[in-house]
Amino acid sequence: MAEKDEALLKTMCKRAEEENGRFKTISDNAVYGKAITDLQGHLLYVNRFFADIHGYSFEELAGRHFSVFHSQEQMEMVDHLIASMMREGHFAPTTVWHLHRNGTEFPMLMSGVLLKDDYGNPQCIAASAIDMTAYHQAEAALRESEALYRSLVENLPQCILRKDLHGRFTFVDTNFCRSLNRNPEEIIGKTDFDFYPKELAEKYRADDVFVIENNSPFECVEENVLPNGEKIVVQVLKTPIHDASGNVIGIQCIFSDITERKRAEQEINEKAFLLDSSSAIIGTCDLNGNMTYVNRAFLDQLGFDTPGEVLRRDFVEFWMVQEHFEEIMTALVSDRRQGRWNDESKIKRKDGSFFDVYVSAVTIVDSYGKPIALMSTSIDITEQKRVEAEKEKLQTQLTQAQKMESVGRLAGGVAHDFNNMLQAILGHAALALQGLPADSPLRESLSEIQKAAQRSADLTRQLLAFARKQTVAPKALDLNATVEGLLKLLRRLIGEDINLAWKPGRKLWPVKLDPSQVDQILANLCVNARDAIADVGEITIETNNTVLDEEYCVRHAGFVPGDYVLLVVRDDGCGMDAETVSHLFEPFFTTKEMGKGTGLGLATVYGAVKQNDGFIDVYSEPGKGSTFKIYFPRYKTDSIEVPVENQRQPVRRGTETILLVEDEEMILKLGHRILVGLGYTVLVANNPNKAIRLVEEHAGRIHLLITDVVMPEINGRELFQRISSLKPSIKCLYMSGYTADVIAHHGILEEGTLFIWKPFMMDSLAEKIREALES
Repeated sequence: MAEKDEALLKTMCKRAEEENGRFKTISDNAVYGKAITDLQGHLLYVNRFFADIHGYSFEELAGRHFSVFHSQEQMEMVDHLIASMMREGHFAPTTVWHLHRNGTEFPMLMSGVLLKDDYGNPQCIAASAIDMTAYHQAEAALRESEALYRSLVENLPQCILRKDLHGRFTFVDTNFCRSLNRNPEEIIGKTDFDFYPKELAEKYRADDVFVIENNSPFECVEENVLPNGEKIVVQVLKTPIHDASGNVIGIQCIFSDITERKRAEQEINEKAFLLDSSSAIIGTCDLNGNMTYVNRAFLDQLGFDTPGEVLRRDFVEFWMVQEHFEEIMTALVSDRRQGRWNDESKIKRKDGSFFDVYVSAVTIVDSYGKPIALMSTSIDITEQKRVEAEKEKLQTQLTQAQKMESVGRLAGGVAHDFNNMLQAILGHAALALQGLPADSPLRESLSEIQKAAQRSADLTRQLLAFARKQTVAPKALDLNATVEGLLKLLRRLIGEDINLAWKPGRKLWPVKLDPSQVDQILANLCVNARDAIADVGEITIETNNTVLDEEYCVRHAGFVPGDYVLLVVRDDGCGMDAETVSHLFEPFFTTKEMGKGTGLGLATVYGAVKQNDGFIDVYSEPGKGSTFKIYFPRYKTDSIEVPVENQRQPVRRGTETILLVEDEEMILKLGHRILVGLGYTVLVANNPNKAIRLVEEHAGRIHLLITDVVMPEINGRELFQRISSLKPSIKCLYMSGYTADVIAHHGILEEGTLFIWKPFMMDSLAEKIREALES
């Protein structure tokens, strides 16, 4: 008995497997979707149609939650349907929008049933789905067609009227009355001759006679003139009216105003013409990729003369899409829905060159939604790509400018206090040296202290120069004369093994620069060139007049067209690669060994050039040396500063009265000692308000105000204005380690302003005081 039961069980299991296989075969070949989930919504089974239409394989969907097929908005509807099914055991067919794997949505007609076991306990959910894409497309097309038809009807009002055999009106409708601006009573019994010009009335009568005599309809389209003179186009249909015996007793006329329709037809024709006149590159091909249509822009922009040169050729000959061909065709061609593909690509011209385009390709489907062709619209984005590249370049320049501005703020923030401390170090070291015997062992230490402080001051000044916040006094210069005055110094800087060639341009235009900035620029560029030359070599300095035009400035971002004086520094050293050149003017960037450079030399050059509204361009290649081209704006003037060779003069003293204002106590004490040592009568104040009180209380003359620029309460400029109202003859000498644009705009001193930069040496201060007093 047990053996029979076991055999029966095996037979039943085999039949179940066969049934399950048949179900799976039938289900997988169905043209609608099947899906089974557990009660929590996790997928247990989907047929091939259901997986394919969503862009997945069964293996990818197994165990995933059904919410993968729906957007957040649609999930509210789905949750409502499931809740209804849990109550009633099923839900009726409902259209639900599903999500494809690529993010697009499409409609599905869903129905579901709750599967239970033999005891009535819910086990799982079975859902069926029908793709409604084609239906929705047809429905949309129908709605569009109905809307178009309705629009045409509403814009084509008809006039209906009847006439007897003699042409007298026997019936007229409201539209006809409105067209004549008459009441029906004013029209009935009259003829066309009562309302229209004779020629037009005769034509209407001839048409009527034709209908009566031939007992047949007459139809035409003609131009009509309303009583107000307005011309309209009408479609006329005249038919005979018969009595019960079939005799013609009159005619019926239907006038349809088709003025707007004619206008619409003309517009459609124009739009068809516009398709061929569009600047977009439009083409179609069959599903095998053979070109079937191209518009005029396709031919013109790709360099072809006739469509025959393009038609029947493979579309991949023109678009650079070979690598993605299968992916594109998969996205475009499907047996079940319309596809779309958008991306940037390149199009190949007839001559073999390429240009950038943005391609939008769609599938053309028949009335059943089946793909029958492909259409692409391409837009030339060469200029857009250029603009984007320019934008990216400008963004890089903006970032660089912001970085420079940050360094400038940092430099300005530390320069004032730091230079005050360096002033104290330098001043006290100088005073200490004055009081020491010539053979004192302390002299060497004090000299080293002075050198270290001066180097620190130079670093701060370089930072401010880079940030265009150093204080300068521009003068009209002959750049040739200024450079020639520096040649001896430059030759000492670069050494005997390197030849310095000087090639001045003829009849050079004047420039407006601070001579000290020319020193900075040439010294830094020549030292940089010297370090790039391994052994012997040559550095060349050239000048010339040049004019920058629009075309040049387009190719060199930031340059402005105009007249410029060109300063060139060229070397035959090791050169630089593009990456090094891109960082060349950044502060603290250096290719030298640790301790061999601060990385501020070229940053200082950059700041000095920009502070004078100039431009700098660098060309360099490894092994081919470097060329720096600096463009200074031409300054139109007849008065040029003649450089005077600096000769050390004895310290000049005086006996005048000086008011010294400095909020830093140690600088105030130091300044007092130095000025008294120079023979002057000195009044001191550690803040501006105290200085004003001193002036008010001092009965005698005060010859000179020496004031710090940046102070609390009021700045040095405002202080001088207040004091000069009390002592009109007083002169002013400003001093500061950082002017903060109080007496200078972007570091450029106003005309006639006397200024000494902290930290300064005693003899420099003595000379500036005499210059101020004697000005």
